Amino acid sequence: MDLRKLKTLIDLVSESNISELEITEAEGKVRIVKAGTAVAVAAPVYAPPAPVAAPVAGAAPAAAAPAAPVAEAAPEGKVIKSPMVGTFYRAASPGAKAFAELGDQIKVGQPVCIIEAMKIMNEIEADCEGKVLRILCENGQAVEFGQPLFIVE
Repeated sequence: MDLRKLKTLIDLVSESNISELEITEAEGKVRIVKAGTAVAVAAPVYAPPAPVAAPVAGAAPAAAAPAAPVAEAAPEGKVIKSPMVGTFYRAASPGAKAFAELGDQIKVGQPVCIIEAMKIMNEIEADCEGKVLRILCENGQAVEFGQPLFIVE
């Protein structure tokens, strides 16, 4: 969804008697909820629709095949999380050097990335120090509030 359109929707909700608005489009779903005098925007969900599989004739019942639980391993080290919803960028401009690379030593307060929200570039600083073990987001990827961005040793 276009950021101008999103801002217009936020303004409309904040100026009207509507307390909640949810819009679903091909790109995702946006939910805007008015809380008191402030307007909160839920993170856009960018998930492709799940494919629907037709049952195969002669297939074993689903109860006969136990499903293995999918457990994600907890990341080792400290996690730097996104403080806002927006678009993740590793560098200040397309041709510039990335703020943090794999294996780099970072310090508290050092910029590690930029998150663009409502056409404003927000420098995200490290809240811990150590060596960058993993970069969990791709350049230009939409991120949500609290989403892990980096894992630091």
